[in-house]
Amino acid sequence: MRIGALSARTGVPVATIKYYVREGLLAGGERTGHNQVSYGEAHVRRLRLVRSMVETGGLPIATVREVLTEIEDPRRDLDSALGVASRALSSHRVPDDAPDDRHVETALAIVRRRGWERVPHEHGYIRALADVVARLEFFGISDLAELEDRYARAAEQVAEADIRLLMRRADRDEILETMVVGTVLGDALFEILRRLAQVEVSGREFKGPEAKPSERDER
Repeated sequence: MRIGALSARTGVPVATIKYYVREGLLAGGERTGHNQVSYGEAHVRRLRLVRSMVETGGLPIATVREVLTEIEDPRRDLDSALGVASRALSSHRVPDDAPDDRHVETALAIVRRRGWERVPHEHGYIRALADVVARLEFFGISDLAELEDRYARAAEQVAEADIRLLMRRADRDEILETMVVGTVLGDALFEILRRLAQVEVSGREFKGPEAKPSERDER
């Protein structure tokens, strides 16, 4: 297909496609004649993946280039490639300083209670979780175990739904694109649903008996 058709298939302007080619995010097409270049389905899939990372994920071009370089490493299986993309999308800062051993142990205990045996103890997300645990403790939220375990159960259910969605895709780039879009929009979906649930439960628990549903203020 010509570049115009590629643009129509993916919704990416021709000028942007040319820019992605110059930046090394998209392979150039096959030259078929003077000033004629042909693109195939592989370009469609890769362009959709790049678009998902840039537009939906909000990643800078340099980061997208790094992610693509890593996920194309033949030594990486799909699980590892998904981890690379996931870390690039994460808005949670992994603390530079080593967290307190006590908080790390609390984080590991949460993981062990859920039976998550494939999470390395030295994983950056363990340090990030330990940092959150420390902050919760600092603010005097004492019911940490109950709160964290409830969140862990909910997170596992969401993760299982995420992976089942990916398993319906066959192509590697399509799987990665679905993961990027699903993670970003899934996070937004979960946050909105959580807020809606808070409105419902708060109104149920804290509103006076005289209040009517129509009188509840929007948050």
